[in-house]
Amino acid sequence: MRRFLALTLLLASPILAAEPRRTRTVILVTADGLRWQEVFRGVDPELAKTVKPPVAPETREQLLPFLWKEVATKGVILHGSVTNAYRVSYPGYSEILTGRAQDQAVKNNDPIQNPVPTVLEVVRDQLKLSRTQVALIGTWDTFRKIGEHTPGSVVINAGLQNLELPGLPPRLTELNRMQWELLTPWEGERHDYVTYQMALAYLQWQHPRLMHIAFGETDDWAHDKRYDNYLKAAHYYDACLRELWNHVDHETTTLIMTCDHGRGSTANDWNSHGDDVQGAERTWIAIIGPDTPARGELRGPNDARQRDIAPTILSLFGIDPAAYPGVLGKPIEAALSGTPAAAR
Repeated sequence: MRRFLALTLLLASPILAAEPRRTRTVILVTADGLRWQEVFRGVDPELAKTVKPPVAPETREQLLPFLWKEVATKGVILHGSVTNAYRVSYPGYSEILTGRAQDQAVKNNDPIQNPVPTVLEVVRDQLKLSRTQVALIGTWDTFRKIGEHTPGSVVINAGLQNLELPGLPPRLTELNRMQWELLTPWEGERHDYVTYQMALAYLQWQHPRLMHIAFGETDDWAHDKRYDNYLKAAHYYDACLRELWNHVDHETTTLIMTCDHGRGSTANDWNSHGDDVQGAERTWIAIIGPDTPARGELRGPNDARQRDIAPTILSLFGIDPAAYPGVLGKPIEAALSGTPAAAR
């Protein structure tokens, strides 16, 4: 009853418009467990030696060319951190989507319904959007619980699951079938290829105002200690970002890229994360769009936290983040026009 009352108050309370922005569409694209080390430094030379045959050394521009040749020149890339205590996926994604850590309720990856309304639900309500205008498409099936507080509030398709909506285009019908034939080694997950292709087809079909695309294979291959495939998954993520960016209107679309947690930094623990792994709290955030100045890589006082992403999304839509009950993060000032920031 308490959760119901809180949600009722949220949806009934007017949220004052913040500074007008040019952004009309926001796309959040996450890469599960993609380390800050590869993002900012490229291929780790020590980890490259652990692969047979050894992985060729690559700079960050070679590994993630869209991030460093496009986003870094036209947007902003920040060092980041989590505030939740657990440094695993559900707490991380929940922090991203709710603007707060929920350590008392979200302690691990158990598939419980998100205890509070997510930014997906808030944006849908405040902008008076239809259900299909807010969507989450992900590789991991637990996103069915993470993405919303009230089941059915937004479109969610995650893990091995058919997307079922009236008038489904042929491409999405094909992908529904294909995902069951392209088996993965991981329970509850499909390939990032299917997730991305579904998201791209959905974007072209429904033109959602807010969308979260959640890649997962960077984390999967890391846990399997396959540094070679982890790098391939990271490079594929970057290639999808470029293709996605080429399909949207740069004058009205903001693209936000990040991860849910960091990982260890040595050959012994790079594959792991959690509250007992040093450095697993370190992340990264990249943003490009019409309201984001070209500030490149920033560090120091400009560092951002995971919980700042939801308030930033609200601000981009002209919604006052202060009216989101319980939010602890603040809009990332370095990623918004009109806010001074000192470049590194």
